[in-house]
Amino acid sequence: RFFGSCQINIAQGQNLATDNVTVIEGETATISCRVRNNDDSVIQLLNPNRQTIYFKDVRPLKDSRFQLVNFSDNELRVSLSNVSLSDEGRYVCQLYTDPPQEAYADITVLVPPGSPIIESREDVVSEGNETELTCTAIGGKPAAYIRWMKGEEELTGETTVEETYDRMFTVTSRVRFSVTKEDDGMPVDCIIDHPAVKDLLAQRHLEVLYKPEVKIVVTYPEGLTREGDNLDLTCIAEGKPHPHQINWLRVDEDVPPHAVVTGSDLYIENLNKSYNGTYRCVASNAVGEAYVDYILYVHDAPTTIPTPTTNPVNTQDSRAGEGAPQKIDHAVIGGVVAVVMFAILCALIVLGRYFARHKGTYFTHEAKGADDAADADTAIINAEGGHNNTDEKKEYYI
Repeated sequence: RFFGSCQINIAQGQNLATDNVTVIEGETATISCRVRNNDDSVIQLLNPNRQTIYFKDVRPLKDSRFQLVNFSDNELRVSLSNVSLSDEGRYVCQLYTDPPQEAYADITVLVPPGSPIIESREDVVSEGNETELTCTAIGGKPAAYIRWMKGEEELTGETTVEETYDRMFTVTSRVRFSVTKEDDGMPVDCIIDHPAVKDLLAQRHLEVLYKPEVKIVVTYPEGLTREGDNLDLTCIAEGKPHPHQINWLRVDEDVPPHAVVTGSDLYIENLNKSYNGTYRCVASNAVGEAYVDYILYVHDAPTTIPTPTTNPVNTQDSRAGEGAPQKIDHAVIGGVVAVVMFAILCALIVLGRYFARHKGTYFTHEAKGADDAADADTAIINAEGGHNNTDEKKEYYI
C-alpha cells in the first residue's frame, strides 16, 4: 500500500524517471525505474548505502525482501516487503550511459503510534470544580495530532511533542475544564489523528458529584387550599450522592404543633388562616444543601355546600339535570292555566246558547192562539193576555 502523493523524479535532460514512495511500517513498498528511450543501456537499482539491489534482472544483494516485479528494456520494478524504519532513505535508479544517468526515489516509512492512554487527575470531581485529563500517544512517526471531544463539544488542549532516539515521537496533550452536574456520565474522547492509522481513540466518562435538586409536590388538595381542608406535601430530592437528610421548616415561624412530618412528607389537617406562611424543604448531601419553598395561603371556606354528585367529572351534566325539573314545573302550570281558561270559555258559550234558546220559546208562548186566526187582525185580537199591540212589551237579557 502506498500513502500520500507520489512525486515523479526525472533526471534533467535524461530519459530516466522514478517515484517517491510512502509506506506504513510492516507493509510493502514498490520502486519503479523507467526509461523512455533505451538504447540497450543497463538499468540497476541501488539502496541508500549505494549497494546494488538489482543489476538488470539479477539481485546481487542477499536480502530476500527485495523481489523482482518486472524487468524490460524500459522498466525495472522491484518490491520491498515488511518495510522497517531502517529501510527509509533515498534509493537510486541508474542507467549505464555515457555519462551515467541517475534518478532518485525517496522511501518514507510511517509508524502508527500505540493505543493512546488517557488519565485523570482525580477519579471523582464536585460540580463547579476544575478537572484535568491527560492523553499520551507513544511511538509514532510522524508525530500524532491529538484532539479532545466532550460529548459533542470540542475542547482545546495543551500539547507537547518529544522525539525519541529512534526517530519516533511521543505526544502528550492536557485539557482542563470546569464541570457541572450535567457533565456526570459525559464521555470525554482523546482522538488520535495520524496518516498511518484511523479511528484511534481513548475514552473516559466523567463522574461528577453535585448537591441535591429539590422540588415540592402537592399531593392534596388538587385546587385551592381552604379552611377546614387537609394539606399533604411531598418533598422530592435528587443528588449525587443521594441526599442523606431531608427537613421541613416554616420560615420565620414554628411549624403548626399538630403538623406531621414523615420522612419527606408534610401533613397538616384542618387548615385555618393562622397556618399561612412559607414552608421550606431542605435536602443535603456531602456536596452541599439546597431547598425549595411552598407558600401556603388558606382561602375562605365555600359559603354554599355543593350538591354531591356520584360522578364529579360530569359536573355540567349534573347541573343541567338539576335545572330540568324547574322547566317542567313551569310547563305544567302553563298547561293547567290554559286548560282552565279553555273550560271557562266553553262554559260561557254553552250558557249563552242555552239562554238564547229559552228566549225564543218565551216569545212563542206569548203569541199563543194566533196560529188559529183567519187573518192578522184576528190573530192580534186572539193573542193571549188581551194586550193591545200599542202596549210594547220590553224584555231584558242579562
